[in-house]
Amino acid sequence: MSNNKYAVNERGYYGQFGGAYIPELLRANVDELRENYLKIINSEQFQKDYKRLLDNYVGRPTPLTKVENLSKRFGTNIYLKREDLTHTGAHKINNTIGQILIAKYMGKTRIIAETGAGQHGVATATVCALFGLECVVYMGALDIERQAPNVARMKMLGAKVVPAISGNQTLKDATNEAIRDWIANPYSFYLIGSVVGPHPYPDMVTRLQSIISKEIREQLTVETGNPNPNYVIACVGGGSNAAGAFYHYLNEENVKLVAVEASGLGVDSGETAATITIGDVGFIHGSKTMLMQDEDGQITEPYSISAGLDYPGVGPLHAHLAETGRAQFLSVTDQEALDAAKVLAQSEGIIPALESAHALAALEKIKFLKEDVVVVNLSGRGDKDMETYMKHFN
Repeated sequence: MSNNKYAVNERGYYGQFGGAYIPELLRANVDELRENYLKIINSEQFQKDYKRLLDNYVGRPTPLTKVENLSKRFGTNIYLKREDLTHTGAHKINNTIGQILIAKYMGKTRIIAETGAGQHGVATATVCALFGLECVVYMGALDIERQAPNVARMKMLGAKVVPAISGNQTLKDATNEAIRDWIANPYSFYLIGSVVGPHPYPDMVTRLQSIISKEIREQLTVETGNPNPNYVIACVGGGSNAAGAFYHYLNEENVKLVAVEASGLGVDSGETAATITIGDVGFIHGSKTMLMQDEDGQITEPYSISAGLDYPGVGPLHAHLAETGRAQFLSVTDQEALDAAKVLAQSEGIIPALESAHALAALEKIKFLKEDVVVVNLSGRGDKDMETYMKHFN
C-alpha cells in the first residue's frame, strides 16, 4: 500500500492532512513509537502472535452475512461484516490486541487509553487483563453516565476508569486528559482507539484494523467469485472501523467507499457531529485534519446520540479521502439511526450498536442496482445502547 496516493507518507501525512503537532514534552514518546511500530508490525514474531490472538481469542474471521430481508427491502445484495461478533462486541479489539503486543515488545508496563462509547475502553481493559498490565482509562463524565454497562465491564476487568470533567465531558475531553497523563508518565504506552492523534497512530491503527477489509475480500471471493463489492459503507467518528473496512479497497477505484457521519439533530442544528460536512481544516489532538470550529478557530462541541461518533474531528486519512473525492461522506440524524437499528433488529434478528446503525441508515440514501453487492461494516453490537433504544421506542 505504500506507493499509492491514499497511503501515509514518511512524515505522517495523507495529502495535506496528518503529521505530529505535539508539545515538546511528548516528542520522545511519539518518536520512540514511530521508530519502532513498523519494525514490530512487520516482524515474523508479531505477525504470528497477532494472527494467533485474532483467531483464538478475538474470534476471527468474523462472518460476512448476506441479509436476505434487508436485501429484498432495498432491492439489492446486502452483506454485513459482523464485527459485532468479536470478543467484546466491536471492532475495537482488533486494534487493542495489536497495540498491546507492540507495547509488550517495547517493554511498557502501564497502559493509558481514552474512550467515548466505552467499547475501546473495554477492549483495552480486556487486553491489559490478558497481558497483566496496569490499565487507566479516561472517559468523559457524561459518557460514563450514558454508557454505564461498559464502565462496569472495564472495572470488572481491572481497569481504573477516570472521569474527564472538563469541556462537555465527552471523548475530546477524555483524550485531553489521557495526553496529560502520558506527558506526566512517559514510561506508559498510550493506546489510542481510533485513526486520530499524531503520526504514527492513524497509520498504525489503520493497519491493525485492515484485517476487516482483508477478510471481506477473501469472503466475497468465496461468496460471489469477486473480491470487490460495489459499495463499502461504514460509520465514521474518528474513523477506525471505516479505515479498516476501506483499506484494501483504497486503490480499487470501482469500489465506492461511503463514510457515514452523525448529524445529530441535523447538520444545521448546532447539535451535530458531521465534521466533514460542516468542518474546516484545523488541528486537534496532534494532527492536522478536518474539525468543527467557530470563527476564532475554537473547537465547537459535537453532539450525537451515539457516544462513539460524538467527536469534533475525524482521522486525517478520512479528511484526505473526502478532499480527493475517493470516499463519499453522508450524514445521518439520531432519528434515522434509531429507525435503521429497529429495522435491522426486526427484519434480521441483529441489534446493532448505535454507531453501526448510522451506517445502516445510509442504505436509505443511496439508489442501488439490483445486481450491486453492498457491504455494510457492522462495527459493534447493541447491548451497550439498549437503554437509549428503549427510551426512544417505548
